[in-house]
Amino acid sequence: MAYWLGFDGGGTKTDCVVLNADGEIVGKGHGGPANALRSGFDAAFLSMGQAAAEALRAASLKPADVTGVCAGLAGAGQRSVIRRMIVFLTHEFPNAVVKVTTDHEIALEAAVGSGPGVVLIAGTGSAAYGRNAGGETARSGGYGPRIGDEGSAYEIGRRAVAAVARARDLDAPVTLLAEMIPAALECPDWDDLMQRIMKNPDDVFPKLFPVVAEAANAEDSAAKEILFTAAIGLGNLAMTVVRRLGLQAQEFSLAKCGGIFGRCPTLEALLDSVLQSGAPLAKISQLEISPAVGAARIATRLAGSSQQAATHGA
Repeated sequence: MAYWLGFDGGGTKTDCVVLNADGEIVGKGHGGPANALRSGFDAAFLSMGQAAAEALRAASLKPADVTGVCAGLAGAGQRSVIRRMIVFLTHEFPNAVVKVTTDHEIALEAAVGSGPGVVLIAGTGSAAYGRNAGGETARSGGYGPRIGDEGSAYEIGRRAVAAVARARDLDAPVTLLAEMIPAALECPDWDDLMQRIMKNPDDVFPKLFPVVAEAANAEDSAAKEILFTAAIGLGNLAMTVVRRLGLQAQEFSLAKCGGIFGRCPTLEALLDSVLQSGAPLAKISQLEISPAVGAARIATRLAGSSQQAATHGA
């Protein structure tokens, strides 16, 4: 029997699935963050190892049983990350053909396979990626919190803390966020919150997205403004890809993927309005298939190509 492993590693969590020869999911596992550029390689290796071990246990398999591995990882757009990840995975799965790629490539695979379409990804970070009928691809975003990540959970959380800071400095009307943020993070005071942010912003800002969503539902003006800005930012990422691929007047699938989506009707309504104004024929939906499954499907093709090459070589 042949088995393929797929990883979807982001800035907050890692998902892993095992597919059998019939394309059925026979094991699932989960781990912590696997963006090596943000959490470090050791933490990323640990997260991936934990997710794989859980998935293999569920499938009653050993690492040596794995035929092919594909890891779609946030931060894997850099060659140095790809090289180190390949070394790690090759060591962990000695009998497998290994591929390391970006999280947006596996999300597009999960959404449309090898066909045309666009995925808009928003979790800890954000990016858009797509392919047209001619096979051309385009990407927008995915540059990390210091340069981009528009509309991401990180950016929404950062803006929420900034809104509270401005209210404190200007003696402005109190936003609900001033009380909700410390309570959600169990911070006794503002100084403790600042220390936590300085120590590890990735452990603070992404966690505040549900707080902002709740405040917006309670008609908090600061929270609603943050979500409006997020919707514009995410919409611009997707529309940049749509325009580069010439899809504005065409029918195509536009899938939303990541922890931001499916949790805040206010943000979703704003974003869908932006997307529909720029691509009126787009079929907008939530990605229903895990990107980890998309990664495993890429691994099946990779292993098949390797076997064909070995046969022709013989």
